[in-house]
Amino acid sequence: MAVPYLLLQTVVLPVLSVPVLALLGRRVGKRIGWLAGGILAYTTILLATAGHSLWGGGAPIAEEYSWSTALFVLKFGFLADGLSLPVALIMNVICCALVVFSIEYLDHRIHVIYKRESKPLNAYYYSQFMLFATGLTGISLATNLIEVYVFLDFLLVPLYFIMDYFGYTSRHRVATMCFLWGFVAGALFLVGSVVTYSQTGSFMISDLPLLAGTPLALTASLFMLAGILIKLAVFGFHVWLPWVHAEHPSCIAGVLSIIVGVENYLLARIFVQHLPGILESISLPLMVWALVTMVYGAMLTMAQDDVKRLYACSTIGQTAYSLFALASCTAFGAVGGIFYFLSHSLGKAILFSVAGIIVYKTGVRDMRQMGGLARKMPVTAMLCVIGSIILSAIPPLSGFSAEWIMFVGIFQRGTLDTVNMAVAVAGIFATFLTMVYTFWPVMRIFFGPLPQSMEGVKEAPMSMLVPLLILAAISFILGVYPEIVTRFLVPVLAAA
Repeated sequence: MAVPYLLLQTVVLPVLSVPVLALLGRRVGKRIGWLAGGILAYTTILLATAGHSLWGGGAPIAEEYSWSTALFVLKFGFLADGLSLPVALIMNVICCALVVFSIEYLDHRIHVIYKRESKPLNAYYYSQFMLFATGLTGISLATNLIEVYVFLDFLLVPLYFIMDYFGYTSRHRVATMCFLWGFVAGALFLVGSVVTYSQTGSFMISDLPLLAGTPLALTASLFMLAGILIKLAVFGFHVWLPWVHAEHPSCIAGVLSIIVGVENYLLARIFVQHLPGILESISLPLMVWALVTMVYGAMLTMAQDDVKRLYACSTIGQTAYSLFALASCTAFGAVGGIFYFLSHSLGKAILFSVAGIIVYKTGVRDMRQMGGLARKMPVTAMLCVIGSIILSAIPPLSGFSAEWIMFVGIFQRGTLDTVNMAVAVAGIFATFLTMVYTFWPVMRIFFGPLPQSMEGVKEAPMSMLVPLLILAAISFILGVYPEIVTRFLVPVLAAA
């Protein structure tokens, strides 16, 4: 039996739950996190149901709605196909895992900042968190450019308020920085969308091929691309990310890595799928830009001693891998780029949560004051190793499969000429830096002598560990059986 309004439910239900969570949370405090987790589990099941239909050969699921007034009729819709469905599903799974992880972490953070227990602040956090699920799912399922813009800016609301209330160093200033950079990026994307409408008479993503060949095609594309690249934090536009990513609560930092990485999905949806000619014309400059970002991000990461800032800086280089692959304008590159984004999201959610556990249990962020914690926190240490394996593309986890596929596409591009081949080879060498900056903190934090000040450290509670173990298991399954992802992506991206 078909589920009515399946896609609309997945987008709208989290935001409709906000007043319920806000009111009940004031009575039950942190336990309201379990209800939030249950709601996101339900939307995840809905998306899995849609995935099962597509897996069995069913047609993409499309829903169209309209809002009528006396002056105009506003149409909007959602589409679950081989590209949007796996992206929406993985993002929902991660949001569900992190909202459960938040239950103990956020309550501890409230005690640290406000020196007291506060049920209203717990209610405030979970009601804001649900907006992430709506924004991310909306971006992935949106069928027109204005929807994408609205959901991009919608994400700025919880990012600002959660950072402002629960962040770390200079949280008020960093929250403002996050909002301003995001607003500027969204405004540029909106300008590109309006210019597109002026040339095509439509905001529909499916009508974007009509833009090719028009007088302002390149102008519209560059405005949209500029907005995407700012949010993607490529070199030159990256300055906001280390501050915002490192100073957010760790239960949100994993979500922020998705918010940054989902721009690669937009690049695939808008340019790879519908405007391949325009992307082809700027392919080499984009690949070089991505390569510079990969190397710079790695160098910046290796210069860090703060565990949260280290993982924040690594996001700069890691998300550029997907850009590198998508800019190759090959089918393998596109499939591998999106697969790598999903894999990176799983790995980074684990690693940022591990950093949160360390700060939660020790109160320390400086890795120079750590060491030997594996004997006190063996499961946390194992999770850190797993997250590092995912990012370093070591089999059998998902990072290896994703990186293998994307570099096949990148080297297909390299066969065109010597310059493209040199860029592809340089990309391979850049991946070695990833292994250095992912396993280096593992050694510093969990091995070597244990500082006397940390003799009393204990393992994290199961409510924090189990969600991360589930994410690790998903990465293992995708690594061993990558067809779970590629079976969706290939028919959409190979035909682009």
